[in-house]
Amino acid sequence: MNRLNREQLAARVARDIPEGAYVNLGIGLPTMVANFLPVDREIFLQSENGLLGMGPAPEPGQEDPELINAGKQPVTLLAGGAFFHHADSFAMMRGGHIDICVLGAFQVSTRGDLANWHTGEPGAIPAVGGAMDLAIGAKQTFVMMKLLTKQGASKLVERCTYPLTGLACVSRVYTDLAVFDLGPDGATVIEMVDGLTIEKLRELTGLPLALA
Repeated sequence: MNRLNREQLAARVARDIPEGAYVNLGIGLPTMVANFLPVDREIFLQSENGLLGMGPAPEPGQEDPELINAGKQPVTLLAGGAFFHHADSFAMMRGGHIDICVLGAFQVSTRGDLANWHTGEPGAIPAVGGAMDLAIGAKQTFVMMKLLTKQGASKLVERCTYPLTGLACVSRVYTDLAVFDLGPDGATVIEMVDGLTIEKLRELTGLPLALA
């Protein structure tokens, strides 16, 4: 199987973000999507710490320590970009003004439930941030993640066992092995990497996956 690496996965997500969309990229892997958005497509990136109009990551040596995203990573600001109060940023998120948010996850259920802030393990540090606000406030929630844990367990599951971030909020999951659409009828596979069969994917996830 030709698994997608981090850059390929970010580029795959970027392909599905349409012209004119207002988008929030979650902390971690989702921030890489900014580096692969087509330059001929006008897309407005929002950060929960109060930025709108972010561009790709700055070139080495060109970082501005006062211009960072919610994950404290240096970013660029495109022409016309703005920064504003944290409360106004959350008003955008909670008020339904974000078209798409892209989040990471520990688990996603086949009906779109999301668990991405706490594993429930003793000593684990919970980090909900604005994930609950985004998952419910955005018009669409995409998740990008590796399909399997380091132990080989599927992160796409029939039912989440970790504390939930939101119910039935995820519409699409992008992984290093396949892309899934989620809904009341379960998970549908819309793409697979070269060398992977639907039978093998069902074996890896333990799920009765439908094929688009």
